[in-house]
Amino acid sequence: MHFLDQAKIYIRSGAGGPGAVSFRREKYIQYGGPDGGNGGKGGDVVFEAVPGLNTLIDFRYTQHFKAKRGGHGMGKNRNGAAADDLVIKVPVGTQVISDEDGETVLLDLTEAGQREVLLEGGMGGRGNASYKTSTNRAPRQHQPGIPYEEMWVWLRLKLLADVGLVGLPNAGKSTFINKLSNAKAKVGAYAFTTLRPQLGVVYHKGREFVLADIPGLIAGAADGAGIGDRFLGHIERCRVLLHLIDISVDDPVEAMKVVEQELEAYAGELADKPRLVALNKVDLVDDELAAEYARELLKAGAHEVFPISGVTGQGLPALLDAAIEHLPAATVTERPEGEQEEANETPWSPI
Repeated sequence: MHFLDQAKIYIRSGAGGPGAVSFRREKYIQYGGPDGGNGGKGGDVVFEAVPGLNTLIDFRYTQHFKAKRGGHGMGKNRNGAAADDLVIKVPVGTQVISDEDGETVLLDLTEAGQREVLLEGGMGGRGNASYKTSTNRAPRQHQPGIPYEEMWVWLRLKLLADVGLVGLPNAGKSTFINKLSNAKAKVGAYAFTTLRPQLGVVYHKGREFVLADIPGLIAGAADGAGIGDRFLGHIERCRVLLHLIDISVDDPVEAMKVVEQELEAYAGELADKPRLVALNKVDLVDDELAAEYARELLKAGAHEVFPISGVTGQGLPALLDAAIEHLPAATVTERPEGEQEEANETPWSPI
């Protein structure tokens, strides 16, 4: 499945059905009077966050969503049927943003099963029976129904994860997430092997949390260099960031500063998040050099440095222990032994 984290769609609620103008006409009944029914309510446009989705690819091919209008009122005091709501299913973590300025967040769907009404359907119009009074016994006026509402919106997906993984290209992030989970991220001996965010579920000491890996950052990413910084939005909701630094680079301190500068340029909130610095690929050097680099990183501002190896697993338990300490109990859940996830056999559709 292709990964798509933003899409532009058109949505329109249903208009209300018009009221009817009708008069009772039956044999032996004189002055039957008005009996036009009211129109039905139009359908609402509802967004629902569903589990099991991590892409907006379906909205590349289906971009127009229109709810049905309410039914017409009819004679014999019959009201029109109300239209069904149009439910648009999106991944958990999706934001609905106004197209007018591209910044105003209209909805933020962060929990599975969350349903929010964005556009309300129009109310049905009144039939002429509702206008009958003691002085107006044969009204012919009616209401056409409230018109529909329409707008263009952007859907922007921000993956929900507990821990975010950042670093320069070739820092070993894909190897790291593959070692700890079943993410199966692509690994290669060249820059930007990761072109889209990856999610992996990490189990440690009987508990689990979600780890997000994003494409590597380079100097100038905030200005569009490399892949840019558009994927940083996927770690905005993370509780803690893991900053991986390749020990084989010429200057690990400079590598740390480059990523920190790009985080600050993107948003101050990311720069303020708790960050764990991990010196990766220590299996390639001796312990003395690793300790020296760790001291230099501490002098440069790192609170704590964890020498690790994503290939051999060296130092990973201590790093995971530190990561779990930053997560609240609500996001770290115990997994019963032998538990299996149930497969969802229901085919998914965006509507």
